[in-house]
Amino acid sequence: MSLAIQLYNTLARAKETLQPQQPGRVTMYVCGPTVYNYAHLGNARPAVVFDVLARLLRHAYPSVAYARNFTDVDDKIHAAAVAAGVPIGAITARYIDAYHEDMQALGVLPPDLEPRVTDHIPAIIALVRTLVARGHAYEAEGHVLFDVSSFPEYGRLSGRKPQDMLAGARVEVAPYKRNPLDFVLWKPSTPELPGWDSPWGRGRPGWHIECSAMIGQHLGQTLDIHGGGQDLIFPHHENEIAQGTCAHGTLYCRTWVHNSFVTVDGQKMSKSLGNVLLVRDLLRQASGEAIRLALLSTHYRHPLDWNDRRLAAARRTLRQLYAAVSKVPEVEPASGIGPDEDVLMALANDLNTPAALARLHRLAGELARARSSDARRHLKASLLASGALLGLLQPDAGAALSVLQGSPAATESVHVDPAWVEQLLSDRARARARRDYAQADALRHRLEDAGIALEDKPEGTSWRVARGDAERTA
Repeated sequence: MSLAIQLYNTLARAKETLQPQQPGRVTMYVCGPTVYNYAHLGNARPAVVFDVLARLLRHAYPSVAYARNFTDVDDKIHAAAVAAGVPIGAITARYIDAYHEDMQALGVLPPDLEPRVTDHIPAIIALVRTLVARGHAYEAEGHVLFDVSSFPEYGRLSGRKPQDMLAGARVEVAPYKRNPLDFVLWKPSTPELPGWDSPWGRGRPGWHIECSAMIGQHLGQTLDIHGGGQDLIFPHHENEIAQGTCAHGTLYCRTWVHNSFVTVDGQKMSKSLGNVLLVRDLLRQASGEAIRLALLSTHYRHPLDWNDRRLAAARRTLRQLYAAVSKVPEVEPASGIGPDEDVLMALANDLNTPAALARLHRLAGELARARSSDARRHLKASLLASGALLGLLQPDAGAALSVLQGSPAATESVHVDPAWVEQLLSDRARARARRDYAQADALRHRLEDAGIALEDKPEGTSWRVARGDAERTA
């Protein structure tokens, strides 16, 4: 293809140029939510990140098959159903609908496929039977377990060696396991639990086998891209590789892509801390587009710390972009103009969304300064097409600007918000410390486009508003 897309492959521990198994067609599977509650920010980040990747793939390839699943059978779902006094199906239907609503509000396009575990029980049973027949799984006390010792490559994705996993580990060894690391493919169900008839008795699938079966049924034995959160690398994705490789004797997935964690004010999200942020609660504070931009403002492989300053910065950015478009309402975008080349190159370089956003700022500035009608038509078309690639700038500019200016936190001021500047300077300092100069430059451009002049000094970075506000040092 004309656009060479590079992605960081967790398995190779390096950026690699995407090379699909079938030229012109890309298959991608992303682990979706277990539907027993509303979606939180940790669920939203991969949905938004891989939505951008899917948009990029569709721009570059004539055929893309993108699947994101729902886990609709799980002990947590059963517990939620018992607590609510309703059938399990009522719980899963409620939260699948809610997930769709929340993701739509964030501008996430529907994937091509949304397989549900309960629709794939025959495929799961068939895959387990194949693993047993090939000597990679065994039955014990109503359970079927994968024999980790039968797969010498186990641990390669996570960089863990089986002997190291066992050394000093506090593992509760079930009496029916041959090896403490062996994991469940099928488990028995008591009468009150959901279950299906199988060669091993009434039961339900283990978590890991579900994704492998759905991938095999819909996308084939070898997948081009498998995505998900960093927390899924071990054991979930490690176990998927073992199952898929041993069942079919072929490469399971060519490229593994993982997004990093979301923290809240520097702390891990957890129920015990009471800081789990639900998407639908955030939507009462800000537009879905602002939340989406905030999630894209940090590179997907870096931890993202959520705070009020980040959301305020996202609102400010959107106001600036929409203001540039709304000032030329009479200009009809030129036809046949695609995304800006620099935006494409940024996204093709391992989804560098901060650099892509910085280029959107510069395009908006060029549009504001353009005088000829041809230049305005071209720049407006390029800005809107580039925004679409990121899932931004799609509503009517005037209406969107009105909404953004109408929120209390979005009110424009003559002076630049110092907290917003300090947040971006802090992000830039961290990027420079880890030698991510591309992101550092993107953040500098973002500040400069907002009229902030920077000067790097030995004692820190000073900044001032170009209009002549007092100089400050970060």
